[in-house]
Amino acid sequence: MRAGADQAALEKFDEFANKFGEQLNGLLSDATDQAQALRETMLQPGSHAGASVIETESQDEASTTAAATPAGNEAEQMATLRSATDKFAQIADSMKAQINELLATPPALTSAKERKAFAKWKAEVEAYLKQLPAVVEKLRAWDPNKPVPAYRAITSFLFGTQWITASFWQDWYGIIPLFVGSLMVSVVALVIAVPLGICGAIYVSEVASPIEKSLIKPYIEFISAIPSVVLGFFGIAVLGETIRAFSRASFMQWVPFFPISERLNVFTAGCLLALMAVPTIFTLAEDALRNVPRGFKEASYALGGNRLQTIVRVLVPAALSGIVSAVLLGLGRVIGETMVVLLCAGNRIAIPDFTQGLGAVFQPVHTMTGIIAQEMGEVVRGSIHYRALFMVGLVLFAITLAINYVAQKLVMRYRTSIG
Repeated sequence: MRAGADQAALEKFDEFANKFGEQLNGLLSDATDQAQALRETMLQPGSHAGASVIETESQDEASTTAAATPAGNEAEQMATLRSATDKFAQIADSMKAQINELLATPPALTSAKERKAFAKWKAEVEAYLKQLPAVVEKLRAWDPNKPVPAYRAITSFLFGTQWITASFWQDWYGIIPLFVGSLMVSVVALVIAVPLGICGAIYVSEVASPIEKSLIKPYIEFISAIPSVVLGFFGIAVLGETIRAFSRASFMQWVPFFPISERLNVFTAGCLLALMAVPTIFTLAEDALRNVPRGFKEASYALGGNRLQTIVRVLVPAALSGIVSAVLLGLGRVIGETMVVLLCAGNRIAIPDFTQGLGAVFQPVHTMTGIIAQEMGEVVRGSIHYRALFMVGLVLFAITLAINYVAQKLVMRYRTSIG
């Protein structure tokens, strides 16, 4: 009996979801036609509203809740758009009542994972419902004739969380999701490449025999000669599939965010970028260790220090500035890479869900370099989209320049300290 009641409760949720989806799709279709007609009217020569029709994010809410109307003059269409505020409030109240009715008789889920997912969904829905009154007030307070300040173009770009192009109403160019994607991929790459590169440099410089040096060093440096498109193809065909298959193995079911559904994600791109960064970090770190004065090592051995103590307490601290500069130059190498992230990062323009913890690393992202390579060849020269991509390039250039400047400063300090 209890199982039948739970099944009936779940069917109510499914019925609500399907009904809401149908209503929302129909409303969006009608709003698209009406919004396009209104936009064309306001962009005609002599229109007093012009490009200031849209100011805040609430305009998207208004455009998606407005009903389609026959093409008319600007005043009539604006009045129709204004009247959508009350309709939006009615829809919000109706949706809130239906959801509260569903939550009054929740199903008794037996699985702990299902209960956790349902509790998370419930919390997100309650948070969404709480913000609806504020959205209604923003719609009522919207003034389409209010001029948009010039600084809004800069702040919306630098702090915007949406990158939406080819929209039926208005495009949005916010760099935050692209910056977060580039940062996450770079961090994953450095977490893998820094230990491998530095430990390899220490081994080749202080531990390996001449025969081992003649084998290890050329092969590591040869990695930098592999074309990035080849590594990207390897990531798509081999690495991504391997990681996804590994996450679906029975012995990995204890990991909360396994199995993963996307084979192209932050981790896949980060692993390949780490492979590309290892030669840079290895070569510079090995040079820094080799340039430490020989007297430092001999003094350590003379005082009774063994090889491990000499490396950890004498050589690495003496070469620390050079090692840090190697890491920074490796960061500049991975953050400026294009082809690998374009092929293997997933190209989803969205901020990952950090509530999943480490699971965010296995979600698709887009990067600053990837968006330029993907969209620059298709945009109209001189358009807002073109200028937004140009600004992304400037931000990327500024970041890379800052990284290289800090690295050069550390190199100069390193050379001064041992010179």
